[in-house]
Amino acid sequence: MQSNTATEKPPVAKAYNGKDRNDLIFGWNPQAEIWNGRFAMIGFLAYLLWDLSGYSVVCNLLYWLK
Repeated sequence: MQSNTATEKPPVAKAYNGKDRNDLIFGWNPQAEIWNGRFAMIGFLAYLLWDLSGYSVVCNLLYWLK
């Protein structure tokens, strides 16, 4: 087993285009789908926390539809 030193980079997950899947690369590529999913999860969690704190958009919409 080799030891990682400070100068060695950890292994990267390469797929499709041979580049690191965690790199933030602009344009239409497989990395964009990964980052899109990550930002969607952050947005969903932010809305969930906002809704639980009492600022519910869904309740306001249902109230207006009555």
